[in-house]
Amino acid sequence: MNRAAERDRVGSLALVTDAPRSQYLYRFLPGDRPELATDPNAWTPEDRRIGAAHYERLRTATLEGVVILAGRSLDGAGPAVVIFEADSDDDARRFMEEDPFVRHNLFRAELHPFAAALVRASEGTLRADDAES
Repeated sequence: MNRAAERDRVGSLALVTDAPRSQYLYRFLPGDRPELATDPNAWTPEDRRIGAAHYERLRTATLEGVVILAGRSLDGAGPAVVIFEADSDDDARRFMEEDPFVRHNLFRAELHPFAAALVRASEGTLRADDAES
């Protein structure tokens, strides 16, 4: 049962026993090698391994209900972002700092509190049954 569904009954009043998780956004910033954002040929085999670990971590976190959205602009000039939920500012910072891109210094990142106002479901949404693909 998820947090929002964990309730205590007091007469006819349902009380949520655990507050909803807060939302955060981190955006990637150029690191020591800014060409990584625009030049696919700048990536070493080790950079590609780190990139694969970054993708798998975010994919897993999406399937677990932590990540709401992750993606990047395709022109190399716009942002790459991760929007996710965490229980606290410290947990959010830890989640960002453990991103392989950040941990291995391929990119820097900055964290911001966030509130998604509108979210559209799409056919491209990652679902649990995609976990084996």
